[in-house]
Amino acid sequence: MVQQHSDPGHPPVDPETTKGTGHSIEIAPSSERIVISFNGETVADSKRALILEETGYPPVAYLPLDDVREGALSPSEHTTHCPFKGDARYWHLSAGGRTAENAVWGYPDPSGAVAEIEDFVAFYVGKVEGLEQRSERA
Repeated sequence: MVQQHSDPGHPPVDPETTKGTGHSIEIAPSSERIVISFNGETVADSKRALILEETGYPPVAYLPLDDVREGALSPSEHTTHCPFKGDARYWHLSAGGRTAENAVWGYPDPSGAVAEIEDFVAFYVGKVEGLEQRSERA
């Protein structure tokens, strides 16, 4: 379960973006370390993930690109558009000789309301072996 925390440094999306739509997006830092594995290998490990909660979708962990293992991602031609976040680009995920196509996405130029997810990526849970949340308690 993704743990969500209220943080005044990470306010909800500008209501003008979703005004009259019944749609909301909130972004907050994760209190947990997020580890992504694929083909038996750790491909991402972050203590700096952001959790995005959007109306109609389960919470999604966005990890800084810097926390993804170098060489694990290769660009895809696939793109999509979200009226609330902007244009998404996709990457293929590779590890240990296996590749999952379009397994990772991000918003290189997100709308101003979600600007903080720039240079962050999310992983399709069904295309990776594991998305583990680890408490970092002393």
